[in-house]
Amino acid sequence: MKKIFATIIASALFSVAFAQSDVELKLTMRDGNVMSGTSKIASVSLVTDYGKLEIPIKNVTALDLGISTDKATIDKVNGLIKQLSNSNEQMRKSAYDELIKMDIKAIPAINDIVYSSKYEPSSFSDYTADAALLELQSKFNVTDGFSSKDVISIDYEYSMGGKYEFTKIDLKTEYGTLSIPKEKIKHIDVMYSGDGENGDFTFKLLATKHISSNTNGGWLKTGIMVKNGQKISITASGEVTFASLSGSKYKPDGTIVGSTTATESYEGDYNYGTTYPTYGNVVYKIGESSTQVLKAGAKFNGNAQASGMLYISIYETVYNAANTGSYTVKISVK
Repeated sequence: MKKIFATIIASALFSVAFAQSDVELKLTMRDGNVMSGTSKIASVSLVTDYGKLEIPIKNVTALDLGISTDKATIDKVNGLIKQLSNSNEQMRKSAYDELIKMDIKAIPAINDIVYSSKYEPSSFSDYTADAALLELQSKFNVTDGFSSKDVISIDYEYSMGGKYEFTKIDLKTEYGTLSIPKEKIKHIDVMYSGDGENGDFTFKLLATKHISSNTNGGWLKTGIMVKNGQKISITASGEVTFASLSGSKYKPDGTIVGSTTATESYEGDYNYGTTYPTYGNVVYKIGESSTQVLKAGAKFNGNAQASGMLYISIYETVYNAANTGSYTVKISVK
């Protein structure tokens, strides 16, 4: 995945104007819980050093939320950490207690001080900034290596760093509409129901990555949620070269470039025996944990026999990062 990060923390915000239809979101909370629902989000506005971007929500793959701080928090943290060196034990304890009562924004502020080359730890070992940092990380379930930047993923290929200025997400769930504070959210997956006019999507499968046997991101998560019985149409074009198969070039229908094998298509329910894939085929599965690798080829029309997220990949039993080429895959769900 290509990553483009702004050189400073940029500002970004959700444009919550009414979209043509509700967008389905899956929120992973910092406490480990997962919440799903819909929200009326038309686009994401991102202001960077390179100008302002207005990114349509249909092109947004995911949103990672970093932990940012502000000047008031930094100033307060600085003052309290200085008091940890006070010769009066009660003063040190009071400063420590106040530190660990602060909100999540104190974590990057303390972290920056503790790991600064200018930081001089207190000569007293009872109440330390390091201990306060660990206690706050545990309190808010924040692991080491956290980012202070928010990151938006676009079209499964690009990432851009910045800062979202929204303070909450209004999520419509089966239990009603919930207003969820930003600081409680760790990650947001943007998904699509595939209903109505918004049911057509285009993706690029990269031979260097999207191979069914690649255990590290080999399956592209389309963000499309399908229901049992829903109509799925998949068409694909392009060529890939498999370094794992002596540099042979393949098409989405599984034919070797230059061969006389006829292009094939399949229509029917996805679990029929004729859907067994061959090398080079575009394949799909429903649900991340599904073990059924199902053939789409260059052209597929069928009905889903399960409900869940739709994943696509290129079929090969051996993954080689030296592969080249790509397929353009168009998916329509009705």
